[in-house]
Amino acid sequence: MFDLVIAALEDRDFSKAGRLLQAWKQEKPRDPWLKLALARYWEATGDLQKAEPAYLQLLQKVTNAKLMTQARQGIQRVQNEQSRQREHLLEQARTQPGAEASALLVLEPVQGTAREAAIQGLAQVMQVDLYTARLMLPGQYWRLYRVGNTGELQYFCQELVKRQTPAFWAPVQPIQALQVFRVQYVQALQPQVEVVCQNDAGQLGNIAFDWAEVSQWVVGQVPIIESVVDLGPWGKLKRKEVTQDFAEIIDLHLLPRGCVLRLCDRTYNYRQSIALGETANPDRPAPPIARFAWDSLKQILSQKIIGPCGSDFSGFGKTALEYLNLLPSLPTHLDLSRKAPSPWDGAFHLYSGLWFLRGSAQKK
Repeated sequence: MFDLVIAALEDRDFSKAGRLLQAWKQEKPRDPWLKLALARYWEATGDLQKAEPAYLQLLQKVTNAKLMTQARQGIQRVQNEQSRQREHLLEQARTQPGAEASALLVLEPVQGTAREAAIQGLAQVMQVDLYTARLMLPGQYWRLYRVGNTGELQYFCQELVKRQTPAFWAPVQPIQALQVFRVQYVQALQPQVEVVCQNDAGQLGNIAFDWAEVSQWVVGQVPIIESVVDLGPWGKLKRKEVTQDFAEIIDLHLLPRGCVLRLCDRTYNYRQSIALGETANPDRPAPPIARFAWDSLKQILSQKIIGPCGSDFSGFGKTALEYLNLLPSLPTHLDLSRKAPSPWDGAFHLYSGLWFLRGSAQKK
């Protein structure tokens, strides 16, 4: 029967091969040669996703030397064909219009029973071993996985999603060009929210909006790293960089208007702001006012904004830092007192920009 099936496959008479296999299955369902014939059928019909595991399973279960040899040869043929198809599709992706533009590939967190399938998918698509895939697949936050051109990353993303590995890709240019206004202070909360903002040119202006216009918001902290002098070995003075504190940033995404309102606890003008809570008192020293007012503002935002909140920046930021030098320069839209720029500021803008692009895509 095996020879009859192979002859039909060589003649590309797949309907005849299917009938022979069906009859064989009814007569001898446990025949290992039937398993090999089925794998050959899937290989011949182009269903490589079924053919490869069928060959592997056969290799693990049989001891017949001839069967094992044919199973190994089948695995090699399938893998060669997969590589050929992959290169062909990648070449097509690289040559499509706009394929050379910079883009990002982000892995989404996976937990529970879905994680094992996602690890397998990541290993297959990115051609890494399972141990590496397990380490790279996040469990709690987005992970910036690769930077490259749009064509390739779009292809990889499609293949990952097809294999149950949650991922998304995004172009860099819209994140660079994202319109961001730096909020100086809140001027009113009723009947509309009114804020005093600064644009990139340093010009001040008012923006009024309804809470319903805030589609989503993003919260994160960036470290304030300063150079300090400490005692090193043998009592010698040594200069080193240490994290002294953190600045908290809140981005309000007004998707219908295509802009972001960026607030920062270090640059917010608490003196000119409306009272943000009962504890806000102009006669008190500045630090208590700032802390109480900022916490009150966050509480107001959490109560009024219905949309989702992106709050896992810390985990994402750690994975993004190593890729920032591969990206075109990202604006920060922050004015923190630092002696030197920090890559964390660009990482936050990247994180918020990804949230903005994803939110805009879901609105369409």
